[in-house]
Amino acid sequence: MVDYIGIERVHELVRRTGVARFIEELATEIESDYRRWPAFDKSPRHATHSDIGVIELMPASDGRLYSFKYVNGHPKNTARGLLTVTAFGVMADVATGYPLLLAELTYTTALRTAAMSALAARWMARRNNRAMALIGNGAQSEFQAIAFHHMLGIRELRLYDTDPRATDKLVRNLSALSLDGLRIVICQNTADAVRSADIVTTVTADKRNATILTPDMIEPGMHINGVGGDCPGKTELHADILRRPDARIVVEYEPQSRIEGEIQQMEPTFPVIEFADVVAGNASGRDSEREVTIFDSVGFAIEDFSALRYLQRLHHAQRGTQPQLDLVPDLADPKDLFCTLREAPAKTRRAEEAVA
Repeated sequence: MVDYIGIERVHELVRRTGVARFIEELATEIESDYRRWPAFDKSPRHATHSDIGVIELMPASDGRLYSFKYVNGHPKNTARGLLTVTAFGVMADVATGYPLLLAELTYTTALRTAAMSALAARWMARRNNRAMALIGNGAQSEFQAIAFHHMLGIRELRLYDTDPRATDKLVRNLSALSLDGLRIVICQNTADAVRSADIVTTVTADKRNATILTPDMIEPGMHINGVGGDCPGKTELHADILRRPDARIVVEYEPQSRIEGEIQQMEPTFPVIEFADVVAGNASGRDSEREVTIFDSVGFAIEDFSALRYLQRLHHAQRGTQPQLDLVPDLADPKDLFCTLREAPAKTRRAEEAVA
């Protein structure tokens, strides 16, 4: 039998743990896996693109466990009342190939993306940050706000979205949480939002090359958390921001980021640092208070590996509904797969007879 963690169970686990604590514990899990970067078999995700979206598979393995995530990105879905992003994941035992866990990853991806954003900022942003601009107030925004408030001490959140309804939604949800000491400022444009911000997070969804941030908006010492540019032909930062002589760009997995990240705009030899090297102490996340640091985030499979393992551990540790799925046959003779099709099990026969 295979563990199954569906949407209701994820809600239960997050509520019992608390959203902020869940994100921080997940960030710790992700950091521990980045510390053992060489142990993982790594590859860019497999993406199938269409004119209206993308469907991707994201695999990772540490030689003991294997995981993959199925995820889509369809920005026009919201006009049809559908989510832009949905996801589910599988974790399996490498020794047998048997699946161990099937889990929803739509909510969990939002949580792990926020966890990764805040984790990278811990290594890259200046200390004593107080103000963050959040550009793009859609489905990911609450998670980013909670993560940076809890893990980085953000006290002022400066909001802008081209859709005022998205900003209203974000304000309503954050107000209901009563986050201690958080001041929310609604801004009229991106330039107003980023002015004097210590951290700028961009989480926009349009599948196109965009210039959400332009060079004139960037101030010395800023940390930029670029989340929305995550597939070929989709960016948020003007290329001249990356070319700044005082800019330091950190990516998750360079071969994937060259295809999907902000650095897809740059020449193949453009220098970047992988986050694993920062965590291992082989590279610095920031060298000076005036340096502009950029986390060019596209989401990498190891983060979903960490999320699935963390979910399963919580699932087993916390009491509650723990359903399982019969995805793999349980046979007396593993060489006789056909036997179970020869005759319906007695339980099934009795049910069929009762219906008749």
